[in-house]
Amino acid sequence: MAELHVELVAADRKVWSGEADLVVARTSSGDIGVMPGHQPLLGVLESGPVTIRTTGESGKDTVVAAVHGGFISFADNKLSILAEIAELSDEIDAQRAERALERAKAEADAAAERRAEIRLRAVASGR
Repeated sequence: MAELHVELVAADRKVWSGEADLVVARTSSGDIGVMPGHQPLLGVLESGPVTIRTTGESGKDTVVAAVHGGFISFADNKLSILAEIAELSDEIDAQRAERALERAKAEADAAAERRAEIRLRAVASGR
């Protein structure tokens, strides 16, 4: 089966790297799914969850990350996701994200509210 190599990198670290057969991300043009053999692309990432369906010796698995801004690039079966901020779902403290969401709502901070909601969606999708 064909695979694509995925690198998910945040401004401060390499978040995840491996082989996958499907990656779904939100771009400024809408949601996009990238599979092996996809046409080359360069897009602007919107805040949202990124879902990576991995392949490998242990079989298929799904990795979900909360991503806030950045770029996505695909060529030669190599997908690069360069995010301003990225957190894997298993790194996110759901209770802390819920408190951040409540605080953002109380302060009417729409950007902080959106970030907290995306983090909670990533946690829910990663389970």
